[in-house]
Amino acid sequence: MGANAAPRVRLAEANLRERAAKLRMPFRFGVATLREVRQAELTVRIEAADGRGAVGIAAECLLPKWFDKNPALSDDDNVEQLRTALGIALELYAGLPADTPFGLSAAVYREQQARCAALGLNPLVASYGPALVDRAILDATGRMLGMSFSQMIRGNAAGITVSSGLTEDLQGFDLAQFLGNLRPQDTIGVRHTVGMVDALTASDPLEGPADGLPQTLEDVVKTYGCRFYKLKAGGDIAADLDRLTRIAAVLDAGPADYCATLDGNEQYSDVEGIVELWRRMLETPALSRLCASTLYIEQPIRRAVALEREVGALAVLKPVMIDESDATLDTFPKAISLGYNGVSSKTCKGFYKSILNAARIAKRNAALGESRFFLSAEDLCTWAGISTQQDLALVSLLGLTHVERNGHHYLDGMSFAPEDEQSAFLAAHGDLYHRPPGGPVRLAVTNGSVRLKSLDCQGFAVGVPPVMGG
Repeated sequence: MGANAAPRVRLAEANLRERAAKLRMPFRFGVATLREVRQAELTVRIEAADGRGAVGIAAECLLPKWFDKNPALSDDDNVEQLRTALGIALELYAGLPADTPFGLSAAVYREQQARCAALGLNPLVASYGPALVDRAILDATGRMLGMSFSQMIRGNAAGITVSSGLTEDLQGFDLAQFLGNLRPQDTIGVRHTVGMVDALTASDPLEGPADGLPQTLEDVVKTYGCRFYKLKAGGDIAADLDRLTRIAAVLDAGPADYCATLDGNEQYSDVEGIVELWRRMLETPALSRLCASTLYIEQPIRRAVALEREVGALAVLKPVMIDESDATLDTFPKAISLGYNGVSSKTCKGFYKSILNAARIAKRNAALGESRFFLSAEDLCTWAGISTQQDLALVSLLGLTHVERNGHHYLDGMSFAPEDEQSAFLAAHGDLYHRPPGGPVRLAVTNGSVRLKSLDCQGFAVGVPPVMGG
């Protein structure tokens, strides 16, 4: 199915609700320490030009201090920013005539950015709204067509095209062939996030409950068997070296080889600071295995200047990925010109962006004859259920072999959901979840991986039919 054959639909109705949940243990990243979180859940009804219709759903965490890290804003201010961006998106989509799912997204893109900018909302905040709406619309489209997410993307039932002024670097690239060659995987590795206040061993202070789930990094290694880890830096070289050395001691003592990524968390104003950290790491004997096992470094430079400063001095030592500064559809090519090798995939930034960036990477690597550029799967505290499943379906289809997962560690499974909802998700996705006696439905991590076959269901990876108004 080509872009011209994609169904033309319109947003006929939308219902938005929020959920709140307390974390089982605090999660610190950058300047923020979270103890409770909120999630937006969007249900939409679409109508096709031929009279058909369907209901779809999407969900995403309303996370403070990531989309906008301005210290003058409170966590409540940050959440209100995301609500505003989502409200603007719903208004814009509702005013559009029928178009392909991607056509709807492309039609609102510039106006969404402009309206949010007029309210002082940065491009990353602005992207949150369409990211949710696009997923809910595609979910409804898949249910209407009786197609899974992988079938829709591989056959381009979404109608994805190259956009003038935003993705013109893909002109001449066979997008249909690229999409058609994608294949969903049966499993994907879990990259465990080690938060900045997480206990590493039993000798550290513990803040989590006695719920049988892992609390320390030692527990994680033994219980989940992860082979991939994401380690956060705080910007203080001495403190970072001390903590990374303690982390390395735990990972090195584990039963298997491991790989790691180092998250700079925008803690540096220039490349020299993070280069100094990496060189000091290389000079520390206790970090030799960790350094050799590090795959890449995530955005270390503050977003205000990240796209103005070269990172080549770091990239020659270790590949560097753009993350928080990847706020618009045309960011990644700009980042490449500054020395970045990779870009993050996060459904909160828009799944179409991930697909188009994956196409860019395929095009550039083919021209070079080597895998110099890469896409990385990153989390934003996805909760068990809708948000986790849609994110997993996306990165699995794009061929990624591991994905950062942190929601299942800091939030106790589907404990936020009523009993009937938990049972419905377990019944529909028995490979992805399990239910221990007396506990809530939880993500099933076995030998460091999760199983994904049940995500190849009608719609966008959610086997539980949504109800409009529910």
